[in-house]
Amino acid sequence: MTGTTPGTPSLLRVMNDRAALDLLLEHGPLSRTRIGRLTGLSKPTASQLLARLETAGLVVASGTAGGRPGPNAQLYGVNPRAAHVAGLDVTPGGIVAAVADLTGEVIGSHALPYAEGTGAHDRVTRALGAAVRDAGLERSDVHRVVIATPGSFDPSTGALRYADHLPGWHSPTLLEELAAALPMPVEYENDVNLAAVAEQRLGAARGHGDFVLLWNEEGLGAALVLGGRLHRGSTGGAGEVGFLPVPGHPLVRHVAQVNSGGYQELAGVQAVPAMAAALGIGAPPGPGAGPTPVATAVALLTRAAEHPEGANLLFLQRYATALATGIASLVAVLDPEIVVLAGAVTGAGGDVLRGLVEAELADLAPARPRLVSGTVRERPVLRGALESALATTRDEVFDTSRR
Repeated sequence: MTGTTPGTPSLLRVMNDRAALDLLLEHGPLSRTRIGRLTGLSKPTASQLLARLETAGLVVASGTAGGRPGPNAQLYGVNPRAAHVAGLDVTPGGIVAAVADLTGEVIGSHALPYAEGTGAHDRVTRALGAAVRDAGLERSDVHRVVIATPGSFDPSTGALRYADHLPGWHSPTLLEELAAALPMPVEYENDVNLAAVAEQRLGAARGHGDFVLLWNEEGLGAALVLGGRLHRGSTGGAGEVGFLPVPGHPLVRHVAQVNSGGYQELAGVQAVPAMAAALGIGAPPGPGAGPTPVATAVALLTRAAEHPEGANLLFLQRYATALATGIASLVAVLDPEIVVLAGAVTGAGGDVLRGLVEAELADLAPARPRLVSGTVRERPVLRGALESALATTRDEVFDTSRR
């Protein structure tokens, strides 16, 4: 913040401006009177504040509030066109890009399946460009991009680690190439970490400063939020729990070379069909089973959760034990307030599986955090990328001391 001194009227104006903008983001369009009540400002001060924000292009008039006696009150909302951000969700199958306005509404998107012979640099620029065009914008209109990938980029080398299954993303010059090609600041974040950002801002983890999110789709991963902030570790590898050795299961040695570990082998997506088959449960026929391991596991768990008795119940109990085995290690070390179960595989088991995991965890862990299911259903990783980009962009755009 520049141009202000603590306690001066200019600083108070900046603080009031930001408080009003945050309220408009939280509640949507508000009247001048309502803004005054929520901020504790007098009517004249609230009027001056709104006039100042309108002049700065941060607030726009957005209709009137009817349904009450007397003249309808003018409503004001955050100007959605004051800034735009983009998020990209990179998976082994392709890239999904989205563009959001300053209020967080998605106004453009594009899915780009991977094609042979194209590199990561080309894929990113193509996916982003198509999403920007779908939003009716130019790339120069986007203030910031956050790219979600499996694994993480080592801060000392710039190399992508813990993601050997992501094709074309291991060039040592990739980050430099993307920085040169894109006209806006670009940030990179682990995909599971961004799923946790989405749950923290919009979903099941709102109001919690210490939580673990366990993600289970193509791979098992965790996000660790301590004191309200993501914990990434020295190389970005915090939360790579798929590599975790687990009791009662053979050790996986040289985990970086085989890209797997004890917990992944015990409770990852590939363990689900084998666990079901051992109980005489086969994959359901039809498109629900699908050709992918994730689709097969989802179909098996969904059917078992819909009819939780007999072999189905035993299957769910065994899988709950497998999941709880790794979660217990996290709980013993971190003692989180809650554990969020997220990703398509654990989500397929619904409340039945979650309840079984919670019962197992009560026996295996010294603390008893509450287990909750993730509530951000629509592409939580992509939503987290947008939320991360929006947080930084709003701080920049809403800093009225610089205007």
